[in-house]
Amino acid sequence: MKSMKTAVVAALTLGFAGEAIATEWNVSVWGKRRAFTEHVEKLAELVAEKTDGEFTMNISYGGLSQPKENLDGISIGAFEMAQFCAGYHRDKNRAITVLELPFIGVNTLEEEVAVSHALYEHPAVKEEMAQWNARILMTSPMPQYNLVGVGEPRDTLDSMNGMRVRATGGLGEAFKAVGGVPTSVSAPEAYQAMESGVVDTVAFAQHAHLSFGTINQATWWTANLNPGTVNCPIVVNTDAYEMLSDDEREVLDSSIDESIQHYLDNYAELLARWDDVLEEKGVEKVMISDEELAKFREVAAGPIRDQWIADMSAQGLPAQELYDLVIATLEETRASN
Repeated sequence: MKSMKTAVVAALTLGFAGEAIATEWNVSVWGKRRAFTEHVEKLAELVAEKTDGEFTMNISYGGLSQPKENLDGISIGAFEMAQFCAGYHRDKNRAITVLELPFIGVNTLEEEVAVSHALYEHPAVKEEMAQWNARILMTSPMPQYNLVGVGEPRDTLDSMNGMRVRATGGLGEAFKAVGGVPTSVSAPEAYQAMESGVVDTVAFAQHAHLSFGTINQATWWTANLNPGTVNCPIVVNTDAYEMLSDDEREVLDSSIDESIQHYLDNYAELLARWDDVLEEKGVEKVMISDEELAKFREVAAGPIRDQWIADMSAQGLPAQELYDLVIATLEETRASN
């Protein structure tokens, strides 16, 4: 940590011949550039533009850390910014896992942004992130996850019994509740897990099925299962953030909303062409009946929510308060639209 802090301080406060050295941040993400990382790319672009290249971000797709180790890397100052998903290490970011509860009711990416950013401002979330020397900048909003698979479609709860599924966090718990066998391999490992038969199905948002190739193995996709999604924040190392000059910090913070809007616009284009992607790849679009969806919600939604609140409360977190904040924000967001 000391060496990183020394380097950053030097970059911000010292100079040769009286000229300050430019600020350069390393950013750890994974996979390849895709809809899931467009806000990070846009943020880097805006920051560089607004500072005439004096504040830049080097975005690394897997070269700095494994996906499940990004929060650890942030905590020790191995890099200044990173993306991580709560379901990869639920014990390290317990508070935000409320957003991964199944059937929580978020329907749009805009709603996902609203509830995530409201939750990130809660003192319990900030305190937990501070334990990792991390500060959350913004979310990576994703639509409801759905399954791809091979063979006969898993379109009933009975057919999901014994199903080996790549699903993390609350989604994994939801599938477990109906007899599924979840595994939480990281996104880059999902294709191989599916190809080798380690899993029968993979739960992803649309962009990930494309980016990680699972759609290329699939024969079917559930169009309306919509059990929930995962929460994947963009965080910065607290020391690095605080060592920015006032101007640099203002540039960074003021670029977040535009970066999120760019992400939303880009994702909307992907969703608009999704049916064409399915047709092109010969993937059957499977609709789950209302009766089966109702049964899934009954088994998974209430019981898993209640268990989460009980477990997190026992660990000293204001779990009911966090859940209520998410629901209240969701209702407020809908009322204002």
